[in-house]
Amino acid sequence: MKRIIIHWTGGTYHPSSEDFKHYHYIITGEGLTVLGDYLPEDNLNCKDGKYAAHTEMGNTGSIGIAFCGMKDYDKGGTNYPLKKVQCEAGFKKIAELCKKYNIIVTPSTVLTHYEFDCNRGKAGRKIDIINLPYTNLSKSEIGTYIRKRIKDYLLTM
Repeated sequence: MKRIIIHWTGGTYHPSSEDFKHYHYIITGEGLTVLGDYLPEDNLNCKDGKYAAHTEMGNTGSIGIAFCGMKDYDKGGTNYPLKKVQCEAGFKKIAELCKKYNIIVTPSTVLTHYEFDCNRGKAGRKIDIINLPYTNLSKSEIGTYIRKRIKDYLLTM
């Protein structure tokens, strides 16, 4: 595995049946990690159709992890904002995955879906993750913040 791409589900605090198909790991609103239908290794070969399709043009070799929530954010609001306890649990899980798969935390190896699309010249196509409601960070600061939190967890492992 060469990278981890971070998402929000755009739903409620609990995974939908579609979420299980698209992400390897899903973090509920309570901060519990739920396994998706596919193992990360299933994304080593995406030509067989049996993999977690979480990022257009970025699935091969990528682990997809999603935070449940942010329903209707794209329509101007949400009753399911991401929670700090949920995100911290997810950042810790990502650190564990980085350690397990020897992924060094950099902006090209651990990034949000939004950052992935920006890197491809597709800024604005996908908006996850451009908001962490419990912070005052701008969308351009969020990826850096997430990577710092993951590095903090790695230091404790």
